[in-house]
Amino acid sequence: MASSTQARTPSAAVTREERKVLAGTLVGTSIEWYDFFIYAQAAGLVLAPLFLAPLAASNAGLAQVLSFATIGISFLFRPLGAVVAGHLGDRLGRKKMLVLTLIMMGASTALIGVLPTYAAAGIIAPILLILLRILQGFSAGGEWGGAALLSVEHAPAGRRGFFGAFPQIGVPIGMILATATLWILTSVMSAEAFLEWGWRIPFLLSIVLIVIGYIIRRAVEESPVFEDLMRRRKESSAPLGQLFRKNWRQVALTAVVFIGNNAAGYLLIAFFATYAVAVLGMDRPTVLLATTLASFGWLGFTLWGGRVSDRLGRIRTFQIGYLVLALWAIPMWFLIDTANILWYFVALFVMTFGLGLSYGPQAALYAEMFPANVRYSGVSIGYALGAILGGAFAPMIAEALFGATGMSWTIGAYIALAAVISLVGVSLIKEPKNVDLHA
Repeated sequence: MASSTQARTPSAAVTREERKVLAGTLVGTSIEWYDFFIYAQAAGLVLAPLFLAPLAASNAGLAQVLSFATIGISFLFRPLGAVVAGHLGDRLGRKKMLVLTLIMMGASTALIGVLPTYAAAGIIAPILLILLRILQGFSAGGEWGGAALLSVEHAPAGRRGFFGAFPQIGVPIGMILATATLWILTSVMSAEAFLEWGWRIPFLLSIVLIVIGYIIRRAVEESPVFEDLMRRRKESSAPLGQLFRKNWRQVALTAVVFIGNNAAGYLLIAFFATYAVAVLGMDRPTVLLATTLASFGWLGFTLWGGRVSDRLGRIRTFQIGYLVLALWAIPMWFLIDTANILWYFVALFVMTFGLGLSYGPQAALYAEMFPANVRYSGVSIGYALGAILGGAFAPMIAEALFGATGMSWTIGAYIALAAVISLVGVSLIKEPKNVDLHA
């Protein structure tokens, strides 16, 4: 099975099993990122007055910064999730860990939906919120690597970028689902009702989504590359030790490559809508709708970026994406600051072009950079470290920059700097798109 999967021509039709794999990785990651992003959106909209009530009453700006900081806290636990899931995924298989991370993420998200607020439980409320957010981060640390490998390791050699783009588009789909859910709720409910109880609905919806994702993922077969490892008994007894002895440079580079995309992506997810509403005075439901529509660009450009990388190469596709992000990061704020919803949409949509090209090829690139017996550990840890350096505290940094300077272009300068760092990092990597994934 392993050899036949990789030997097929790039133009061959997608098989039934491959369709199941693509559906399993796409649906699963979409649900996981819906769970993750619904929190990020809520952190910008309602969590400060609900869980930091005394501080919000006396210093709303600081309360908002701390609310954004709770987004970053979960990122600090992604490497731990990546280490645990990577170690087990390299020894027990990709599929088992994907089912486990899906359940963990869904349970922690649903529990947030039933938490008491500060008004009801006092200081215990934000403590419980942070603990559940940590569990989300732990789960997310193990999710992406498994989904990326399951899709890429099932792909014909000439279509790895395209197959690998399917777990990638789970991110914009998750954002679309999260933002659209909030847009619908804020459109049909009063602000008071949403703040009182409506904010819980998106978190509780996770229960239904997780059941769907679990059923789909259970039907997916294990990666042919991992099955080949088991037949040859080449799994590493200590994948982490081997990873950091022999592949530490790849881990460092994968982390650096992700910084720019993750920083810009999390500002799109958690900051832009808050800025438009709180600073520019724009209508919240309209802003959420525009952000949702712009996210369709992220989805399309990510899928296209994966496909293009099968022709242009992973490195060149990344370079184009990061050049777009770096060059657009400052000018886009002149459009946003018009407080015109059309220009707000255009600013974000152009940004998603750079995001898509620097995200679509990521799964394939990362899988091709590591040997099979430490691949789950390598891609997961590199991804998690890049997320800490990139998106973990990006909304908080943006809020602090604007608070200190009053100039929105400084946020653009921050995005541009992150993009340039990742551009340099990806340029140091030798093009890997033709490597043997079974090695």
